[in-house]
This record gives sequence, C-alpha cells and structure tokens, in this order.
Amino acid sequence: MYDLYFNWKFIWTRAGFASLTANSMHYGSKPAYRLNLLAVGSRKADFFFKMRDTITCIIGDKMQPYYFRKGSEEGKNYTVDEVNFSYRGGMSYARQKRIKNFGEAIRTNSEDSSCMYDMLSILAQARSFNPTNYKVGEHIKFQMATGIKIEEQTLIYRGKEIFKAQDGKRYHTLVFSLVEYKRGKEKEVITFYITDDKNHIPVRLDLFLNFGSAKAFLKSVRNNKHPLTSIVTD
Repeated sequence: MYDLYFNWKFIWTRAGFASLTANSMHYGSKPAYRLNLLAVGSRKADFFFKMRDTITCIIGDKMQPYYFRKGSEEGKNYTVDEVNFSYRGGMSYARQKRIKNFGEAIRTNSEDSSCMYDMLSILAQARSFNPTNYKVGEHIKFQMATGIKIEEQTLIYRGKEIFKAQDGKRYHTLVFSLVEYKRGKEKEVITFYITDDKNHIPVRLDLFLNFGSAKAFLKSVRNNKHPLTSIVTD
C-alpha cells in the first residue's frame, strides 16, 4: 500500500492512495503471475486533477508479458488500453487496442525479435534484475507497448540510496529511472526505488506527469516472499 502525493504550484499535498499486488495463477496451462496496480486520487485532489487508474497485467514465470489492461480516468478523459502478447517462431507479437472516451477502438499489430513489455511488466522485469555488476548510469533498452504503438524505452540504473518510507522504516534501495528521448533530450518519466534484497519491493515512485508531478511512498507491505533484509537496523 502506498500514499500518493501531488505537487500543485510548489505545494506537496497528500492526494490519495495506491496499491500494488502480485498473485500466482495459471494463464491457460502455464504458470503465471497477475499484477494489479490501483491508483485513486482523493476528492480533495479531484478539484485539481481527477485520477482513477486500474492497471492489470499477466506475466509468465520468466517475466514475459501475456496480457495488459489499463483503465485510466484522468481529468475529463477515460481511456482503456489493452494488449495481448504472444510468442512463436522466435518472435514476439503484440495486438493492441485503445478506446478513448467510449469512442471507436484503434487497433494495431506489432512484432519484434525481442520481448516487448508494458508499463507494469517492465517494472516486474526490473525487479527481477540482479544489479550486482551494474555500473551507475548503465542504460537498459527495451521495447514497450503504449496501447497504440511500440516505442523503444530506456531504463537507467542510478545507484543505491537509503530511503525512509511512510511505514517509519529506512531501507537500502536500488534506484532506476524510466526515461524517454524527445529531440535528443532525455526526459525522466518515472524514477523508482526498490528494496536492495530478494523482494525488490518498490518503496518510492516519482512520477513526472503532464500536469505536474506525483510521488508514491510505501505505507505497508504484507506477504512478502523473502525477509526484508534491506531494512536499516543501525
């Protein structure tokens, strides 16, 4: 569970909550995980910008995505993105569909020789990385489905930091940034801090949005698979 904070004209205010859950399942006959991310702005925040996001993805045991759906109510717009992923003959395929404001669906089909991801499965993939040999500033490139097209995205490893979460604990964390490039300039989209242990739980997310910026801070965690050895004890 996370507390959400929005920045509005240099003022940070608590403006909602978010939850991230992971459950094991089967996708057809294949072992898989279902990830759900829910972000809900408060009524107070609705005065400035209304946000209701529900994101679901299903990934395989090697972090390969099978299905993605994002229902997003942001401001006056309601958008549903849906992607079905498949694999055959050494190729990855993505069937994408976007419906905006309950209008006509836009459909696209893409294929690539490398694995394609969505915005939630790439977080799972990043959490699965072993950064032991990473160097600060190392770039990790990947293909991501946006709902209507495939774009090359970049993750940058920023290094290690100690961060105090909303649960009152301090954590050793690994820091990654998702960036995009426009006219040759680097633009940060999301920076996330994950625990430096086997769980790799996100404890902080910095989001750089069109209307400003937002942060999500870990409030509580339960049913973690491994001990939270990243907690600072001294």
